[in-house]
Amino acid sequence: MKSTFLIAAMTCVPGMALAQSGPSLSFSAGIGGIYQPEYFGSDDYEADVTGGFKFGHLKIGRLEFGDPDPNAVDLGWRPRGSLRVIRERDSSDHVELTGLRDVDFSLEIGGGVGYTAENFQAFADVRYGVVGHESWVGELGADAIFRPSDDWTVTVGPRVLWGADDYTSTYFGVTPAEAGLSAFPAYAPRSGIVSAGIEVGAQYELSQNWYLDGTLAWNRYVGDAADSPIVQDDDSFQLSLIAMRRFNFGR
Repeated sequence: MKSTFLIAAMTCVPGMALAQSGPSLSFSAGIGGIYQPEYFGSDDYEADVTGGFKFGHLKIGRLEFGDPDPNAVDLGWRPRGSLRVIRERDSSDHVELTGLRDVDFSLEIGGGVGYTAENFQAFADVRYGVVGHESWVGELGADAIFRPSDDWTVTVGPRVLWGADDYTSTYFGVTPAEAGLSAFPAYAPRSGIVSAGIEVGAQYELSQNWYLDGTLAWNRYVGDAADSPIVQDDDSFQLSLIAMRRFNFGR
């Protein structure tokens, strides 16, 4: 299977309050398509399937998290969750990677803090590869928010990704043993900023329960990642479109 990465929509925990009555749960989930490089640093692109998830509201007894109104805008500082899935990189699928080891599927789980104003939002997340690369990554982002109509929400802003030594060596490094079997020289990247870029997001309401979530992102590899002999193109583009459905239970 070819190596790609997909980013699930980041879960959010907007806040906590006290409540009474029965339990309830709401969230959004969906499936769609993504067009992106075949692996980190590739100059070849492929289409694949991706998905999304966004937490909405949870009430258990007197505890309540989030807001039952899916259109509510929670202003101020909030804790947040973050999830990323990175598919495996199979060297047999890419002639140029002959001699490099395969890289296993990775699942990153973590969280951070976000700030939302009426027309601005920002976040800082830290995730750990609980499956796969078993290392730390950090992500910073900020967006201007535009609402051209009741059905449209558009965001645009910068993104920066940081990776620890084990992360950069997994996806951008070449061991001496691999150098002897491949066309690449040995290379040991260090921790640091992996990429920086801009992301544009758009959400369009189809109905009360359905909406489209689209993303167009450009990132440029920097530092040791950009210097990796594996990287064929410093610029990376990603386009995704997901059909999302809102689910409500216990309401």
